[in-house]
Amino acid sequence: MKKLTQFVSMVVLAASAATATAQEATSLDELLKRLEQGKIAQSKQNTERESEFNAKKSEQNRLLAQANNTRDEQVKLSTQLEAQFQENEIQLANKSDALNKRMGELKELFGVLQQVAGDTKSKFQTSVVSAQIADRGVFLDEFAQSMGSSSKLASIEEIERLWFELQREMTESGKVHKFTRDVVLANGESTQTELVRVGGFNLVSRGKYLEYVDETGSVAELIRQPSDRYLSSAAELTSNTSGVVPFALDPTGGSILGLLVQAPNTQERVDQGGPVGYVILGIGLIGLLIGIERFISLTLIDGKVNRQIKNTTPSKNNPLGRVMLVQDENKTADTETLELKLSERILQEVPVLTSRLTFIKIISVVAPLIGLLGTVVGMINTFQAITLFGTGDPKLMAGGISQALVTTVLGLVVAIPMVFISTILNTRSRGIINILQQQSAGILAERAELEKGA
Repeated sequence: MKKLTQFVSMVVLAASAATATAQEATSLDELLKRLEQGKIAQSKQNTERESEFNAKKSEQNRLLAQANNTRDEQVKLSTQLEAQFQENEIQLANKSDALNKRMGELKELFGVLQQVAGDTKSKFQTSVVSAQIADRGVFLDEFAQSMGSSSKLASIEEIERLWFELQREMTESGKVHKFTRDVVLANGESTQTELVRVGGFNLVSRGKYLEYVDETGSVAELIRQPSDRYLSSAAELTSNTSGVVPFALDPTGGSILGLLVQAPNTQERVDQGGPVGYVILGIGLIGLLIGIERFISLTLIDGKVNRQIKNTTPSKNNPLGRVMLVQDENKTADTETLELKLSERILQEVPVLTSRLTFIKIISVVAPLIGLLGTVVGMINTFQAITLFGTGDPKLMAGGISQALVTTVLGLVVAIPMVFISTILNTRSRGIINILQQQSAGILAERAELEKGA
């Protein structure tokens, strides 16, 4: 193939030279002469090319031989390395077996140490003691990773350090300690403040509960705090310097505190009742105000009536006095007429004594009915949520169920006190009316005796 290519190239060059010569020649002799000269030049050029090709062919053969030698050497080296690798594998397996036999029960011990180190690190990540003693997990992390390698054995110093960290955690869990460090407040600001660490359970500062965030190594104030009864004990612990202080601690490391924080307060529970809940509270407040006003009024009237009983001179500032004045105004009337006059006066006093008591009784009956209305509305909202979104997410139904339950509770909370208030006020008013009737009966008895004696 190469020779054919060279031949075609020579023919092309000869044809080109002949064409150029033919274009320059002016006679046949001159053309013949030039063709002869071109043939000689072409032959010389071909000879030079052939010599150059032979020279390069020798160089290629030399390079090929050199590459073959290199390949043979690398194959030989590969065979040697493979044999050495297999020998090393056998030696490594033998030595590993020997190491395992010599370690015996120590290997199980180191496995237990590795597990304890991992568990201790997890404990330190959630322990509030880490807020005071930082970087305890670095050693445990390095120790657990180093123990993961079968060729690395724990040293006496590392075992003692692990024991020391465990002992320090137990010791600090029984102490109440004050220290100062940066705290991230609920508004996002960071400030240097004094903290109180209650064992390994809780962190408090300025009467508020804090949390330790292991990911950032920071201490942050809880955005939402538990109820006031827990905050009061935290404030007392923060301000106290000696003695015994009652404190609500979380032995679960934050789980119970997290549930208490999520629990709604009284205002939030009332808000869950919605408009129906506010209506119930509104009429309950009205009933309470009326009950207070009636209780005060009846108490004052009862006091005046009791003083009038001890006084024979009638007074117009109390119902009994006004009833007794009827006798003085009708001294000449007979017994039957006086009885009618006294009954008329008592009937005039009864509306004043029983005023607005019926409204309180109505509230005690209507409040549970309004609560039942809120229950029905809440259940309707719940079923609508189920229709739209299904039952996969209980939180979608929580709003309607909360409204249903809260309105029922609010209705009962309003109705039960209203029943007691209504009963108490009715009893007090009936007591005053009974006194008026008794005194009226006494007046009639005296008049009847006088008429009989005359």
